[in-house]
This record gives sequence, C-alpha cells and structure tokens, in this order.
Amino acid sequence: MEHTVAGSRGGVRALIWGDLPLPDVEAALARMLVDPAEALPVPSAADRAAWGASGTADPTTRALVTAEAEAERGTPWPQPLASGAARLHLDGDRDGWEQLAFARQRRLSRAAIAAATTADVRWLAEVLDGIWLLCEQSSWCWPAHDDAFARGGSVLPDVDTPFLDLGSGEVAGQLAWIDHLLGRELDARYPGIRARIRREVRLRVLGPFLERRDWHWLGEPGDAHNWNPWIHGNVLVAALRLMDDPADAAERARIIALVVDGMDRYVTSLPADGAIDEGYAYWWNGACRALEALELLLHATRGGVDAFPLPALRETVAFPHRMHLGGAWYLNLADGQARPPAEQPWHALHRAATRVGDADAAAHAASHRRPGTPAASVHEGLGRLLMGMTDAAWLAATEAHAPLPAEVWLPSTQVLVARERAGSAHGLTLAVKGGHNGENHNHNDVGSFVVAVDGVPVVVDAGRPTYTKDTFGPRRYDIWTMQSGWHNVPVIDGGEQLSGREHAATAVDVARDAAGVEMFLELSGAYRDAAGWSRTARLDRAARTVTIRDVRATPRPGATGSEVRMLVAGEVELDDDGAVIRPLEGARIVRLRWNPKVTATATVRPLDDPLLTDVWGHRLTRIDLPLGNGTEATVTIELDHASTEDPR
Repeated sequence: MEHTVAGSRGGVRALIWGDLPLPDVEAALARMLVDPAEALPVPSAADRAAWGASGTADPTTRALVTAEAEAERGTPWPQPLASGAARLHLDGDRDGWEQLAFARQRRLSRAAIAAATTADVRWLAEVLDGIWLLCEQSSWCWPAHDDAFARGGSVLPDVDTPFLDLGSGEVAGQLAWIDHLLGRELDARYPGIRARIRREVRLRVLGPFLERRDWHWLGEPGDAHNWNPWIHGNVLVAALRLMDDPADAAERARIIALVVDGMDRYVTSLPADGAIDEGYAYWWNGACRALEALELLLHATRGGVDAFPLPALRETVAFPHRMHLGGAWYLNLADGQARPPAEQPWHALHRAATRVGDADAAAHAASHRRPGTPAASVHEGLGRLLMGMTDAAWLAATEAHAPLPAEVWLPSTQVLVARERAGSAHGLTLAVKGGHNGENHNHNDVGSFVVAVDGVPVVVDAGRPTYTKDTFGPRRYDIWTMQSGWHNVPVIDGGEQLSGREHAATAVDVARDAAGVEMFLELSGAYRDAAGWSRTARLDRAARTVTIRDVRATPRPGATGSEVRMLVAGEVELDDDGAVIRPLEGARIVRLRWNPKVTATATVRPLDDPLLTDVWGHRLTRIDLPLGNGTEATVTIELDHASTEDPR
C-alpha cells in the first residue's frame, strides 16, 4: 500500500534522515528496530529481579496497587453500557460512559501489576477477564469522538468502521503493555488470548491507522494539537510490541515511519519557546506524550532515532515549571484547572529534563517526588505506571525545590508570568495573556490576567466544567466559563469578545525597569467594535503591587455598558475604597483599589460542577466596575497590610 505524506522540515524525520523519501525511511527503520520482545523499556514479569518480593520495581507502588486490586477482585467489573453511550445524543452527557470505561481499564491495570508482583496465577484470571471484556467491547472509541452519528445518524458506533481516537489508542496501548509484561505467563495458562489481542488491535487501530490518512488529528505540518502525539504514541507502542510475527516486519516499519512522519506535524508546531496554547493541563497529554513516544523510539532503535536535540522539544520541557504559581497551583489557560490533579507522570518530565540537561525542569519534577510514596499512579495509564515504577533515577530522586522563576515571557502565546522574587511564591504573582481567540481549547480571554498571593490565585480564571456534547460543538461559547464576560477582561459598550483567530491582541509589548515589569496590549481586535481600547498590566516589585490600567483612546460620547470585570476566589467584601479579598487556603488578605467614585457590584456565581468545586469550593465572585462614559480605569492590587502581617 502506497502512502503520500507531506514530509515536514525541522522535525524528527528531517533531523535523522534529512530529505530521505518515506519508503527509504521505512527501510532504514526496518534495519534499526529491535526485536518486539525488547522494544519496550520495562522488564517483563518473568524478570523476578525486577518484580519479585525484593525486586527493583517500586515496592510502595506495587503494594498499594496490589492492595487495591485485591479489594475489588471478585466484584462485578465496571460495565459501560450502550444506553450510556447513546446519552451523548440524548442529553449531552459523555462523562457517565467515560468514567465506567476508565474504571474498567484501571482495574485491569491494577490486576496486571498484581500478577507481575505476586506471580500468582489467580491474578492471571483477573487479567484474562479484563482483556476479554475490552476485546468484546463493541468500540474502544469514546462516544463523543465517534463519527457514526455524523456519517449515518447512528447513536451507537459502527463496528465495521472503527474510529481511531484517544480512547481506541489508549486501549491498544494498554493491551500492548500487558502483552509485554505478562505475555509468557498468559501463553502458559491461557493460550489464544494473545492472538485475540493482536486481532482486535489490528482491526480497531493498526488497520485504520494505515488505511485512512485523513484523520483530523493528524493536523497539518506545523499545525497540530494534543491528539496527534497522544494517538501516535499508542500506535507506536502497539506496533512495536504486537507486530511480532516475522511476516509483519515490513508493515511494522511502515507504521512506525508513518508515526514519525505524523508526529512531525506536532513537533514542528511547537514554537521556539516551547509554549503550549492549550495550557499547562494539556501539556501532559500533548508535549509530554510526544516526549514519551520519542523516548520509546530512542530505545527501540538503540539510540538511532534521537529527537531530543530539537530546540523546541528542549524548550517545552520547561513549560510546566514556567506555569507554576506555587504549591499545587498553576496558571490555567484554556480548558485547564488552576489546581490540577497531583497525579501526573512526573517521572516522564524528570527523564526528559535529565535527557536535555534542564536542571530547573528536573527539580520541578523532583519537587513532587516523595520517597516512600507511590512513584506513579494507575490513573496515568498502564504504560506510564510501568515506566514510573521501573525508572531507577526517578525512584532514587529526592525531593527538590520548585524553581519558580522571577519572570517568564512566552512570545508565541503572549503569556507573561512575573513574581516578586525568584525561587519563592511569597507575595504577589501576576500572569497576563494576549494571544487570540482561536487557540486550541480556546476561551475568549484575550488580555485576561491572574493574580496570586503566596502562590494561591485570588483574581482567577475559572477553568472548565465537566465536558459534555456542547463543549466542542457550535454551542461551546454558551458555556459561561468559555465566555469573556466571566474572564478578567472588559465588556466594551455592552459587548463581549468574539471567538476566532482574527480576534486577537495587537501591539503587544513587554517592558522592564528597575522596579518591575509590565505588559501592554491593544484589546480592540478581540471585540466587534471597540477601537482604541488598551490595557497595561504591571507588577511593581518595589511597591509590591499589581496595577491594571485600561484606557480608551477613542472616546465614544453616549456609549454605555462598558465595565472592567474581575473574577475572584475567596471571601469578598466591597467597601468605599475597593474590595478586601480573603483568599483560599489561608493565603494573606488582598486589597483591590479603584476610583472611589465608581460603584462596584459583586455577582456570586454558585458552583456545582465537581471540576470547579474541587478547585474553588462552591462559589466564585465577579466584581464589575462600570465605566459609564469614562475613558480610563485603574485597579491596584496589594496585600492588605492593615490586616496582614508580612514576616519578611
């Protein structure tokens, strides 16, 4: 089968093979690839030096996961039902089906770890049941991604036309890792199950990957989102391990060549500064997935395919710590959470940072390593779990201090993060974004800002609620968290920002002086008709204040409905001088000041979605400052020294 794929420049393929045509890349890979049994860099369960009672695989994680597996063994398996899948098209709910599917896969991962740890054949029966349930599941595609409804009006998947999405890739990758970990044991006790794994993965993933080259997630050269490395990485795992028949060697190399070629669309989309427009939360399932896939490729070619010298890859390793506000809090752009789950594959970041020589990024990862606690989580997926449990350098890492740079400027996404001093979250931190309203996972938030005190956000970005059918459809901006009216940007003449790449900040400039740093943005382009509106956001390190100054250079007599809005977390008390905010987590009290002639209002937004309440509690408050016919508004944010002692 012949494929024509646009070769990218400046990516992995160009770095390793230059202008070599794709068929020649396939031939080169066929010579470089190691045997399938050695293709994944984790010892199998047959290696008792790793998995035995005193083995090198992390004993804390093994004990915890095995105990969890023991508690659920003998109970009914989670069962995602057809009616749950159909709900997407009836009431928009996608989460119910997905959570059951995730729970089933996590149970199978726990059983696999228990089988490897104990070498007890009783656990192989649990693994067998989990594998069989997945193989019998009509579709591995998450219902929200399937195209059966769009193609033929079916609310259920078309089993004859599998759709290759994130869910399908995740199951294929999980089955490949199980096959690698327990293949010998499964063959001895349950001959035939490994053949079933290979059949289903070929029908649902490897075959569609080869046969269709119009998958939307492939993107374009230099323009791809996080699905690209996430799916390609799982296809890579499946091809490396499951295509172990000698007759498959040429096709195996062809698939892996297409993986490299496809991932180049993502790698070449990474800007020189390594920033991710989807934000910190999606770094883990975008750039990190790319780094992990390239790490596997490095291993599977005995170092022959080494993409880590690529500058953008080296820079993106720094992105997580550049977005760190302090403690558990991160700058949450797009569909991220300000306090994301702590269960991230920190080991993957640690390996990548070590490989590219980024000491700050490695320290940031190590700041999440607590010896004596699990090295990885089953929630990361089986491949990530196994990699973390067997990473000797990660297991030996000692807790470090997060780097917390004094200032970060990412010109590709026009994001500035500045704090009072390097290495400490103490005091005020200001984050500002420009950009445009056509970003991946976009919210209409051009010119928005976040302020944290002692690392805890107080002027905040709400983030996102639980995904539904509407989240990625034409009604996306009916969701309040996506609207500019609930971000820290102005409403101009009653109008909010519009979506689309053309609605962008202009004349963006970052200036520094001895006292601090500031960012200037022209915001008019983000609105329908708002000429001459600019914003300057400044952190004054000497005065220890943040100032937001909005100016309308072109007065519009008679215009009404303009407001400066700020969404805040914590207890809010308006007074004659502004507002006093008592932030979350006991952070020090903050005072907001503005023109005393302005009568501000506070609107409480009750929260009931768990993705929001887990971060903010049960409410956020929006402060609205009406401008009337005014042409300027200034808000100053500082510690409330009258009620807060500063130990410095």
